[in-house]
Formats: sequence, structure tokens, C-alpha cells
Amino acid sequence: MAEKIFLVRKSDMNDGSMRQVCLAEKNSELAVYKVKGEFYVTDDLCTHGMVALTGGDLEGTTVYCPLHGGAFDVCTGKATEKPCTTPLKTYEVVVEADDVYCMYGD
Repeated sequence: MAEKIFLVRKSDMNDGSMRQVCLAEKNSELAVYKVKGEFYVTDDLCTHGMVALTGGDLEGTTVYCPLHGGAFDVCTGKATEKPCTTPLKTYEVVVEADDVYCMYGD
């Protein structure tokens, strides 16, 4: 069953920004993206190069891996630029007042 996990405050993120959130108790790192007022959450680890995507660039809804320049759509997780071919895991986002959560788990 999915668990609602607090990630960030809406007011702490600017449009066009991304932030890594470490879930130590889950041994996981997620990426939170704010694009045109909407929030998206994916795993932060590139499926090709195994590096943090939050170390790369965010252009619109596309995040670029800092290692090899591969890219993903943050809305869907789809790999959009080679060498990346495996999609990112995405998470349902829940916004309540100023708090941003994701639904984490099965």
C-alpha cells in the first residue's frame, strides 16, 4: 500500500527548479520538479548512468542527466534522449496547502 510522504513546501521552490529529497528510512532519493506551478516527482537516479538527475539541467519538463546528456520527461518518466532508454519511476503528487507529498510504495 502506498504511503503519503512529505517532500517539500511549495513556497520553498521556484518555478523551473528541482530538488533532491533523501528518504533515509526508505533508502531512496527522489527528485521534485516544479514546472509552471505544477509539481512532479521521479526517482533521482538516472536509469542509464546511475547519477543524480538533480545535478543536471531542467528545461521545461525535460531533465538532462549530467553524465551523458540523456534526458527524461519529468511528467511521464519517459526517456527522451539517448543513451537513456529505460523510463524513470514517477510518483503520484499530492499538494495540501503549502505542503507537497508523494505516494510512495506499492
